[in-house]
Amino acid sequence: MISMISMTSPGMAHARSATHETADRKPDPTNLTELRREAEKSSQALADATKALEQRQTTLAKADKELKGKLEQLRTANLQLGKMRQPLSDLVQSLYQEPSGGDMAPFLNGSDDASLRALSDMTYLVSGRDEILADAGRLYQQQQRLAGEAQDLRATKLLVEAQLSVEIDTLRKRSATVVKSLSQTLVKLGVRVNQGGRSGAACDPTRVSSAAQYPNGLLPADVLCPLQQRGRELRADAAIAFVALSEAYRKQFGTPICVTDSYRNLAQQQSIFYRRPGFAAVPGRSNHGLGLAVDLCGGVQTFRSVQFNWLESNGKRFGWIHPDWAYHSPFEPWHWEYDPKLGSLL
Repeated sequence: MISMISMTSPGMAHARSATHETADRKPDPTNLTELRREAEKSSQALADATKALEQRQTTLAKADKELKGKLEQLRTANLQLGKMRQPLSDLVQSLYQEPSGGDMAPFLNGSDDASLRALSDMTYLVSGRDEILADAGRLYQQQQRLAGEAQDLRATKLLVEAQLSVEIDTLRKRSATVVKSLSQTLVKLGVRVNQGGRSGAACDPTRVSSAAQYPNGLLPADVLCPLQQRGRELRADAAIAFVALSEAYRKQFGTPICVTDSYRNLAQQQSIFYRRPGFAAVPGRSNHGLGLAVDLCGGVQTFRSVQFNWLESNGKRFGWIHPDWAYHSPFEPWHWEYDPKLGSLL
């Protein structure tokens, strides 16, 4: 018997709860960190729902394969039944073809030897008939059961796929809405999201994984999000966190953070490495080449200045840190990095 598939699964339950949660949630916050977190949660819920659908389709495919195997068994059983019927059919045919009744005639005339033989044939016919009827009954019941299972399986498959498709569509719309709200907020804060002909997707934090596919220093423009500072750009999650940090800095000091450098392509890394030996990472190994580092000015570059101390105290709230090595080897108070692990916990 093919076991029917439960209408709920952990992945589907998670996706459904995420849908209800987002449906009941208050309007999107304007805080960039919260918006980024909302976008990431929506993206994760969408990924979970999609995975649940794929798992369900795999399970249904296995059940469908099992059903086909049962139907093949049924076909084989029908063939075997046909072979069992053939001897009886041949015997009955021969009796009808003998005008005298064949071996049954002596039985009808009362001959002892012939009677025993005819009686044996008659017993064979009766037992064969009963066996065929019993087999036919069993096969018919099996056929009906398999047909019912097939119908239930197909109905369940259609229903579950329809439900999951609705879940996925709802989550996809929710994710798009949050990302759009995030992009609009960035624009209001002075970030030219579509700068350089790139699409707004460059500032979509849910597409960070696409940036990880490229080598250090070879990130394309469509995975780099512009900053408020003209000509500066970072990976989407780092850029969003930096803009939020810069806005907090503006409230404290009256101006946004001063930036002298951000993402560096491989050619730029090579140029700086040869111009400033000992003060730049080996080309292809710099966090600048990953879109996760900035060099700052406006007072931050001076160790233990008011600006440096403020950033040291508040940067982690936005995922930005002054790495340990930059305190002494080499000493670079202007160099700050975004920590994706720290940022993901915010």
